[in-house]
Amino acid sequence: HNIHRLSPRSNGPLITINCAAIPENLLESELFGHEKGSFTGAHARKIGKVEAANGGTLFLDEIGDMPLPLQAKILRFLQERRFERVGSTQSLPADVRLVSATHRNLHEMIASGTFREDLFFRLGEISLELPPLRAREGDVLLIAQHLLTQNQGARSLKFDATAIDAIEHW
Repeated sequence: HNIHRLSPRSNGPLITINCAAIPENLLESELFGHEKGSFTGAHARKIGKVEAANGGTLFLDEIGDMPLPLQAKILRFLQERRFERVGSTQSLPADVRLVSATHRNLHEMIASGTFREDLFFRLGEISLELPPLRAREGDVLLIAQHLLTQNQGARSLKFDATAIDAIEHW
């Protein structure tokens, strides 16, 4: 959210989609939209997330869970800045900044053939690797103290030594 909010695209939309939460057979339609009659249940034209994010940012959460055939379509969109709705032959432009995240090890997925290497490099113009909280010594206590301070109200609350030890060794 901050990447979008602090960017020149902040006046545009921030559209998010969790690639792991949508069934594989619906994900393409969610991303690119569809035309009326393109499949059973497509009773009207639907605008996809890519089109909705035009002029702003599209956040693909859990991109490591995206199926290979759809990875190819995302790669094509990133290269051409154009897409087609499901059931259409018309190519539409979209000016979108793409941000993605995953909990998976994409290097291992590339080696096993479950994630496209060319998509990885296209997405990885800027990469931030955030180790899990359990691997960041001292951060858990800092976060806990911040939350305590934020929520203490008029009281002055502090963690005692037992609580600090429990937090640090969770």
